[in-house]
Amino acid sequence: PPHKINYRANIWALHQLGVSEIIAVNAVGGIGDQYPPRTIAVPDQLIDYTYGRDHSFFDGGNQDLTHIDFTWPYSARLRQKIINAASRQNIDVVNTGTYACTNGPRLETAAEVRKIAVDGCNMIGMTGMPEAALARESGLEYAAIALVVNWCAGLNEIEVSMDEIRRILEQEVNRVRQLILASVGEVSP
Repeated sequence: PPHKINYRANIWALHQLGVSEIIAVNAVGGIGDQYPPRTIAVPDQLIDYTYGRDHSFFDGGNQDLTHIDFTWPYSARLRQKIINAASRQNIDVVNTGTYACTNGPRLETAAEVRKIAVDGCNMIGMTGMPEAALARESGLEYAAIALVVNWCAGLNEIEVSMDEIRRILEQEVNRVRQLILASVGEVSP
């Protein structure tokens, strides 16, 4: 489940392996007309609503505390590579958006979705944080491909269905895979 992922261990391992760029894939719920199910978005901002996760490598040990600049949480250069790859592959993407990260594993209440929408978010997922911040602390460039798999709860009369979410994931996985492979060709060696 998303609230149990050891994000620090994953980012640390990637850093130790010499990885310098990360393209994450997020399954998200959509908010607003520009983000219906089956939309692929390349978010440029995020708001973290999580709690109880290890959000930093700086935990009070002997390390010098570093305040990272997280004004723009996603790498503009890496985002542009994904957007360019999508264009070359004729894959429509929304090239902006604010990702809201909630704790999960439950889906959000209708009231939570309304609050998150008022905060300016366009999509809700459960795995984007603290992954993005940990990548920044480690000096890794980080961007995300977000696949909208459902409308967020309470936005319309459509009930959120796990069967429908799974069906959309199965139907769209090849398009996401194609975008990842095309983007990797754009990523620095």
